[in-house]
Amino acid sequence: MHYQWHKTPAHTIRFSVEDKHIDVLGHANNCEYPKWMENVAWSHCEAAGLPFSRWQQLDYAWVARRTEIDYQVPALKGDDIIAATWIEQNDKKLTMTRAYELKRASDGVTLVRGQTQWVCIRLSRGKPARMPVEFAEAFVVADDAAADS
Repeated sequence: MHYQWHKTPAHTIRFSVEDKHIDVLGHANNCEYPKWMENVAWSHCEAAGLPFSRWQQLDYAWVARRTEIDYQVPALKGDDIIAATWIEQNDKKLTMTRAYELKRASDGVTLVRGQTQWVCIRLSRGKPARMPVEFAEAFVVADDAAADS
């Protein structure tokens, strides 16, 4: 199935909604979506050759400053989900904004859209620091990125 994305994703993953994700209302709990967004972000980092072990070697990391999530349609037990991410903004100095979109695989309906503003820090100091060239080059703004969806 071809999915219509808000923007062309840089990276996607697929997973299923399980019992552990369901809340008392019978749908995926709202707190699950940020976890799924984080999962696709980590998967994108790894695909870009920047797993956390590389961050540690570089002595740099990203920390979240702000996350926004727009919930549109609930996910239900057994739904297969396609989570997509792309870089919306990267000043190549201190901040990057990563966008996310989660769709139900069976019909392509958008469940959630969101974004997180990330700040680069020096791990050894825990303080904001100019991002290393590896971060600036790996996290390319979506308009310039090649899609792999």
